[in-house]
Amino acid sequence: METAALVAPITGLEFFKEEFLLTGEGPILSVYSLQPHPKASTSLSVLQQSRIHGIRVRSQAAFPAQSSTTAIHKQREHGQSSTTEPSFYDLAVFGGKAVRLVRLRVDFKDVKHLRLEVLGPLLELHDWVLDARWLSGDKQSLLCVAVAHNGVLLLDVVRGEALVQHSCLEGCLLYSALLLVHESWADIVLIGGTVFNQLVIWKPGREGESKNSGHKAPVERRLSGHSGVIFSISYLQEKGYLASASDDRSVRVWAVGALGGPGGKCGDSNPACLKVLYGHQARVFSVHLSPQRVFSAGEDGTCLVWDWAGGGKVVRTLKGHRAGGVRALAVSEGEGGDERWVATGGADGGVRLWKVHGRDEKESKEEAVTEKQTDLKFPGYGLPKVVCIAGEEDENTSWSQFVVCTDKGVVCQYVDGKWETLWQGTSDFHSYCVMNTVTVSVKDSAATVNLCAVGNLGGSLQILPTSHPQSGIRLTGGSGKIHSIIWQKGKDGVYLLASGAEGLVYRWCIKVKINESFSLVFSVHSLPPFLLPRCAKRWLTAAVRLHCSSEEVLWVCGDRRGSLLLYQEEEKFEQTTKDTEEIDKGLMADGKQAADEQEETEESKDLHDLMLQPLSCLFGVHGKHGVTSVCEHQGLLYSTGKDGCVRIFRVNRTPPEKYMESKQDGKGERVEINERLQLEMLRVQRACKGMEWLERVLILESEVPVEQEEEIVGKCEHLNKTKQNLTVKLGVAGEGDVEKNLEGEEVKGREARFVIVGFHAAHFVVWDPMRQERLLAVPCGGGHRSWSLWPSHTGIWSGYGALVFIKQGAVLTSQPPGEVLDWVGKSEKSGGWGLREGVHGRGIWCVARLGRIGESGKEILTKSVAGMTGNVVGGVEGEERQWEIVVTGGEDTSLAVLALHPVSGIIKVLSVITDHISGVRTLAAVPRAEGGSDNPSKSLSALLVSAGGRAQIQCYQLLIVWDRQRLTPCCQVIQVASHRLDEQWEKRRNRHKTVKMDPETRYVSVTVVEEKDDCIILALSCSDGAIRLFSVSEVKNQIDLLWETFYHQRCVLSVATCSLDDDNGNRYKLLFSAATDGKIAVWDLTEALSLSADQLSGATPPPIPCLDIPAHQSGINSLAVWEDKLGQQEGGCLVTVASGGDDGQLTVSTVKVQYPENGKTGGSSVFSQISNSQTLPQAHVQSLNQLQLHLHSQSQIPLAHAAPLTALKLLSQDILVSTSSDQRVCLWKVSSTRIHHSGALCSHVADVAGLAAWEGEEGDEKEKIAFEQVNAVCGGKENPTQLETVSRITEGGRFSEDLKTVDESKGREPDKAMSKSGDPVCETSDENECATTGNSRDEGAFHSAGETVSEANTERGFKASGESRQKRKVVGWVLVVGQGFQLLRIRIPETDEKMSREKREKENQRVKVTVQNHAACMESSC
Repeated sequence: METAALVAPITGLEFFKEEFLLTGEGPILSVYSLQPHPKASTSLSVLQQSRIHGIRVRSQAAFPAQSSTTAIHKQREHGQSSTTEPSFYDLAVFGGKAVRLVRLRVDFKDVKHLRLEVLGPLLELHDWVLDARWLSGDKQSLLCVAVAHNGVLLLDVVRGEALVQHSCLEGCLLYSALLLVHESWADIVLIGGTVFNQLVIWKPGREGESKNSGHKAPVERRLSGHSGVIFSISYLQEKGYLASASDDRSVRVWAVGALGGPGGKCGDSNPACLKVLYGHQARVFSVHLSPQRVFSAGEDGTCLVWDWAGGGKVVRTLKGHRAGGVRALAVSEGEGGDERWVATGGADGGVRLWKVHGRDEKESKEEAVTEKQTDLKFPGYGLPKVVCIAGEEDENTSWSQFVVCTDKGVVCQYVDGKWETLWQGTSDFHSYCVMNTVTVSVKDSAATVNLCAVGNLGGSLQILPTSHPQSGIRLTGGSGKIHSIIWQKGKDGVYLLASGAEGLVYRWCIKVKINESFSLVFSVHSLPPFLLPRCAKRWLTAAVRLHCSSEEVLWVCGDRRGSLLLYQEEEKFEQTTKDTEEIDKGLMADGKQAADEQEETEESKDLHDLMLQPLSCLFGVHGKHGVTSVCEHQGLLYSTGKDGCVRIFRVNRTPPEKYMESKQDGKGERVEINERLQLEMLRVQRACKGMEWLERVLILESEVPVEQEEEIVGKCEHLNKTKQNLTVKLGVAGEGDVEKNLEGEEVKGREARFVIVGFHAAHFVVWDPMRQERLLAVPCGGGHRSWSLWPSHTGIWSGYGALVFIKQGAVLTSQPPGEVLDWVGKSEKSGGWGLREGVHGRGIWCVARLGRIGESGKEILTKSVAGMTGNVVGGVEGEERQWEIVVTGGEDTSLAVLALHPVSGIIKVLSVITDHISGVRTLAAVPRAEGGSDNPSKSLSALLVSAGGRAQIQCYQLLIVWDRQRLTPCCQVIQVASHRLDEQWEKRRNRHKTVKMDPETRYVSVTVVEEKDDCIILALSCSDGAIRLFSVSEVKNQIDLLWETFYHQRCVLSVATCSLDDDNGNRYKLLFSAATDGKIAVWDLTEALSLSADQLSGATPPPIPCLDIPAHQSGINSLAVWEDKLGQQEGGCLVTVASGGDDGQLTVSTVKVQYPENGKTGGSSVFSQISNSQTLPQAHVQSLNQLQLHLHSQSQIPLAHAAPLTALKLLSQDILVSTSSDQRVCLWKVSSTRIHHSGALCSHVADVAGLAAWEGEEGDEKEKIAFEQVNAVCGGKENPTQLETVSRITEGGRFSEDLKTVDESKGREPDKAMSKSGDPVCETSDENECATTGNSRDEGAFHSAGETVSEANTERGFKASGESRQKRKVVGWVLVVGQGFQLLRIRIPETDEKMSREKREKENQRVKVTVQNHAACMESSC
């Protein structure tokens, strides 16, 4: 087995020289380069089974002072060359009970090339390692290590020996430790956080004491005050301050004086507590002291920056992780004390990076939640009512121009810090006005003009340019109130929409020119008005123009009633509409303006006869509070409303065709229809809890910085130069194919990542629904006010923004006008850099695989921007160049659609679905064929069903397509239907006569029973003891409950199905259910499924089980069922049922099925009980028209796992994969008579709850060699994140028969098969650390989860022919989920048996460290 991808909590972070960030994820050590911009560089697995908790760098004395990446980068900017020789650093990496020496090689001729290599064996200690420090004055590789039982060791990491060990007289357990070292052993001071909520300070090497091991030193100082255990300690030597973070949610700063240094000082005799800092909402895991700031991070997912010297206030909040908290924190030393790097690692597997200023006054005023507001000092022209940003919104320009309209009809402009009056309206503009602005390009000129439109109660509109306000024109939009004004940009001009009385929306097309006298000239075209549907609040609130073709133009509008409307007009109508005369604004007189108004009114009357009716209407989809915005991006439409929802929809074009319409008498006739346009809702995205007032959607700009984009372009140009050589070597694709892949068109109809703009209580908020975090929050007072966001007219969120709004008669801004942000400043405003994307912050409970997608048959060249490797990955046709698409669900109530690249280990989050109100317990996927048979790998469609807490079911259609521009998959989510039992109970008639269902009922497992033409049938196990059968209809967009049965009378934990085909072509369906009583019930659903969904949902009583199999002593968490092809007999077959439960036992039961003689079945009407006796009894005699089932054989592995078995999946027809909360993934070979344990791997995922397994094919050796050649030419290296473990698998795809089970392997010496990267083979011998022995049981463990692959997909996997297995090597994939996830690759047959054993043993060598008395060494070192 080998690890292809891993996502685990980040538990170790360390900065080095302001140039590198070292991270620890599980056993993997990764290096990120920070200069010139942050990016991933390299990674390596170093600690095998242990998680990395700390990284300590030992600098080299011979390292040149000027040989830094910053200096190299500056030399390259000035065209200078560097001749510095490659240098290296030694790293001590520790975690768990292990320590390892790793070397980081840096080639300063090419800063991009970093390399990690393992030095020496893995040192295994007897106790948990809490801290490690290098002795600075020692020329040897001596490392001082603090262990959990209040002890200190001195290690020679090169020889793997412990030279000396001392402990404290107070031998209590430590939760944290901090070592202060100097030049020798006598200078060491240890600060420990004990289990008794105290800090103890003591010296391991006191003067005059014996240096022999076993010495116990007394406690020198003791600090008390915390009410919880202490998780982290930090010391600031400059001021003699100590900081501690505790379980009591507080951070304490102590004045302890000088600690450590020459002689090992122990500080003041009476240390005092200076500050107690409370601000976290949960436990505080990490703390760091700097001269001006305290940095703390905790379980609430935030990193707080405290100004402890100025009162202990929070000056900045850094939040960038999902639920689960921040597990690691690192703060750089800072350059001159002005700014520092801050890095946080979360439980979601993400890494975030910020720049924090140390002594900048602006920083102390800046907070992520409450930014300082600036009052623009609006003059006394009345009360301001509407504010808009004027001017072209370019991110490279500052924002300093605003337009405000008052209740007295005065339009004022703010420019360069001053207010000026643009226009004084007449009396009909007093007390009420609406206003909007737009920037329009002047025809045949590069100049732009800012237009402002103001409407009043009488239907008049004043259009004026802000540069020449005296040249305004007047338009008329009916005789009633102008409710709203909307501008829309077009190709040659702008469109003005004014919503008037009686549901009429008046429209004009306005073009701006410059005449010969250099005056502005307007060309105004009147367009047919829109007529809104009749409703109480009949006016327009949002509109967007869609230019679909040269002959038609579509408008999508939103009204105050919450409806979405579609209008269509022919573009030729716009061209043939009578033009109004061109008006010279510089010469316009009042009389001429009045005459033009009269002409415009007469023309509008003529256009009333040409009013456009809506083609399609989604009535009230946003609720009665109305639609607030509609926008379009890449063929999809996004609308927002005050119902807290973003609705994603599209314009669906129904082609002309003939179809049958059903009549009342059941007959049909052919009806001819024309092409029809209608709005089709795809899905709904809710904002965060409490954020109901949504204003608009902004599309996220690419997270790749400009500098990095230029670098990528340069690499692609280099690849274009080398692609001809690659083509000759690989012989796969020509130049045209490569160019087509690199410069392919963007995928249309792809849902983009977006942020939601709205109001949350009294704050204006920009919310990221995928990351579930705030990007901007301004305390403005709430939603009932006029506001404008910069930059916003472009519809793109660039990662930063500023708000101008009206509050209590004042015009305020969130930041001073005119401020220009550079790229670093924008990143600070937006929450820093995301070095690694997080997935789920809490536990993952279930997983489903959808399939594989990629560009096969052509050469592809891919650049990983946000991945772990940062290398160019090249590929040719084969499985290694494709992405695996999986869906995960968990405790955080969200579903994540992920793309996994097995070769590089890159993981991309395609979509996050947050429709569940409770945890997602189980998933089922029904793959669909897409893209045609010629190239099915370019698109993938699947029906996804998710279920979980609060008895909620959600159904989605997922469409995964290949984005040829980004060379990655992209996902479109379409909501099909949803169902909740409590909502259905409320709709029942006479519900007062029935017992209301328990609102805490949860679905535990789901399986696909049958796929029909019009629906699919699902079976779900429930915590209330019921098995429920549902039908899901994609046509009707609904989920119906067909029947339910409470046979088990206790919580049903797992369900599974099996399809059987007899020789006559008849198909039979069996359902298997397992509950907490340890029994498996078998149901015959053949007759029930032969009925239609309407017949099933009637009063038909549910069937009863036809067989009951006792299998376990307690609950059964997982089932795997398949038909044994080898056991086919005349008139019947054998069905194998594998089950795993809370007792840690693996049971395989074989059921003999006898088909009916007439080929028909009458369902499960007879129940046969199988008693728990030595002789397996036969089933009761059943009628001839029913399936006859009885238990044929049963075998058990009582100690399959040392903890409850949580998931069990079938990899192939004779190979089972099981996992447990003991973090072991076991492979089992199942035969008709016995179960063989064939290998195991200790997973890096804690609290394993779900499993997915599938088979694939591996390319031949030529393709592998070609792929390595491409990777070498493109600058790539061998995959650094890959972890390998050799499993004993023989040729032919079957596991070795000589492997023993647990009981048979006692006394046998385990094979020491080790990989090159560190994961050990978990042997079946009980001498191994991961042996299958153990009596521990966790009765309260999580009861998991559902089917991850459909029945049809499973059957297809079993029908692989032997010829294809011989031509292409079969590869098994196993995805383990829990606190993170891990993708494992299993080679069948194993091809690594001939690998160099010496190389594997060298890189995976373990040394048990024992304490020895080296007096001579100690004297020389001390």
